[in-house]
Amino acid sequence: MIATSVTVREEQAPTLARNSVTVAGWTLLSRITGVLRVVVIGQVLGATYFANAFQTSYLLPHLVFTLIAGPVLGMVLIPSVVRAIGAGGQARAREILGGVSGWLLTIAAAVSALLMILSPAVAWTLNFGVPDPAARARGVWLATLAVLLLAPQVVLYTLVHLGTVAQQARGRFALPAGAQVVENLILIPTVIVAGWYYGTGLDVEQVPVGLVLVLGGGSTAAVTVTVALQLAGTARVGLLTWPSMRGRHDPEVRLVARRLVRSVGVAAWPAAAMYLLFALAGTVRGGVFVVQLTHTVILSLAFVSGRAVAMAVLPKLARAAYRDDGAIFGSQWRQGLSYVLIASLPLLVLLGINSGLTAKLLASDQFRHAALIGPLATCMGLAAVGQLIAGVHDIGRQALFARLNDRIPRQASKVAFGVIVIAAAVGLLLPADGSRLVWLVMAHLAGELTAAGIVLTRLRQAIRPELFLERRSLAAALVAALAIVPLAGAVRWTEQIQASGRLASMTFFALGAAVVVGVYVLVLRAVTRRISGRHLTVSSSSSSVTW
Repeated sequence: MIATSVTVREEQAPTLARNSVTVAGWTLLSRITGVLRVVVIGQVLGATYFANAFQTSYLLPHLVFTLIAGPVLGMVLIPSVVRAIGAGGQARAREILGGVSGWLLTIAAAVSALLMILSPAVAWTLNFGVPDPAARARGVWLATLAVLLLAPQVVLYTLVHLGTVAQQARGRFALPAGAQVVENLILIPTVIVAGWYYGTGLDVEQVPVGLVLVLGGGSTAAVTVTVALQLAGTARVGLLTWPSMRGRHDPEVRLVARRLVRSVGVAAWPAAAMYLLFALAGTVRGGVFVVQLTHTVILSLAFVSGRAVAMAVLPKLARAAYRDDGAIFGSQWRQGLSYVLIASLPLLVLLGINSGLTAKLLASDQFRHAALIGPLATCMGLAAVGQLIAGVHDIGRQALFARLNDRIPRQASKVAFGVIVIAAAVGLLLPADGSRLVWLVMAHLAGELTAAGIVLTRLRQAIRPELFLERRSLAAALVAALAIVPLAGAVRWTEQIQASGRLASMTFFALGAAVVVGVYVLVLRAVTRRISGRHLTVSSSSSSVTW
């Protein structure tokens, strides 16, 4: 029995690593284009109040979808689909997906319509920080138009995530992780062409209606193409089905729906907190760009490191929980957590030391003139820490959802929202400049850290007596991270003493980062082998003494 368990663990480890690399690789490309999208929008729209309003409007459909389900959809639905396939095959899984899809799309359509009705009120919240009344009134009109154009994306994002869930449940991760590349590659040229035709750096008084129509329409068209790709991927794994309202008579569909309703707060509270932070950042000219870029960098790094592992390990954790196999569940959890830490630590070192260089590469001269480069550099340093916290928090939530425990993640999100609201309110006492933006980012990290602490504490109790953390892997990762600190510092120092353009600096930073990560991998492998060899020697000695 022991030998069988060891064999299973050995077979699962490379599979988890391979799936994690697949998710990380495709997500890396997706997130690189995502950061590029934010940078291009910042370059074209500039440090203006219109940029604040449009950038928040652009994110609004995804935030609203997150209020409905968001990332919780995968955490709840993937274990249910895995169990359905095990019990009744793909036909039963399609029934579950069809019933949940019909219920969820109906809600998404209703919420999208409500968002369009409330668009003037939403637009006002995005422009209340504009000091001039006439400019504020025009900003409200432009933002209302943008919200009307973007609101249908709530339904489109629902379709995207349903397709993603179906593919991940079948162990397919490439298309779900990389399909957003197409969305970004459509929107980026759209923004560039719009800036070329209408002009750049326009504030609410100068922005023509045509610019809003092009940006809003182009964004919705890009999401529509992403929907088509995800539905094609769902068909490929044999789980494409028509949404159906007959699922209300299916006990399993009703159970999944109830769990989704119960779990809404897990995603809704963070989404509400982000909207609050964006609205408060809008009180600083160009402030939404700083806060949004920081948030995007945190998510991008987390998705190519910690969250990539979390997405890859969730189906395995769900199967182990379904079989009530505590040993396999604990083994998968330790492997997943080890991979999260191993993947996140070099990013923490590299970005933390080179935060100033990163800010200079990502922001345009307009933000330098607006005295926002310094605050953005500080925020990039905070993002280095934030991506590690986000990755650990996410894999902890995934593990709890695999055990059908949605109560603890709900409580953690609610407490985190309270922490963010209190901290953000204090930020209003600060001057309306870069210091307020840095404080808002710190408020976000404080909430994420609080939620992660609650989740991990509860999970540690749930998996006992299994070990919670593989200390040898953590020790090896820490040694490798310390080894690359001088190299990361050398990248920063070398770039500071040379006078070069943005393209040359970006190329140099990319090459330096590749060297740093390469050294990290080599040191990690060497230390891991040394620790493993020492452990085997000690084990052999103990066995000899016992014998």
